[in-house]
Amino acid sequence: MYAIIRTGGKQYQVAAGDTLRVEKLQGEVGETVELSDVLLVADGDDVKVGKPMVGGARVVAKIAEQGKAKKVLVFKKKKRKGYRVLRGHRQLFTALSIEEIIA
Repeated sequence: MYAIIRTGGKQYQVAAGDTLRVEKLQGEVGETVELSDVLLVADGDDVKVGKPMVGGARVVAKIAEQGKAKKVLVFKKKKRKGYRVLRGHRQLFTALSIEEIIA
């Protein structure tokens, strides 16, 4: 059984027992989160596709980690003008451990 969920403006395919990193969600490590934006639920040959969401379906996950991703460096330069800028960015993330899919 798997589901397609939407969170943080992105879509993810998840199954029970999976671990995935999503955009930062509110909550502490160990708390349970319910994701209700379920776009598709598939259980063998039984596939439910939402329009746009599957009614009553939700994914229960546990927050495994809150953190920052590796630093991404952005360097800008204009030739012959002496313009050089180096910026760094670390995106916040939440690691989720999928516990169950409720269809």
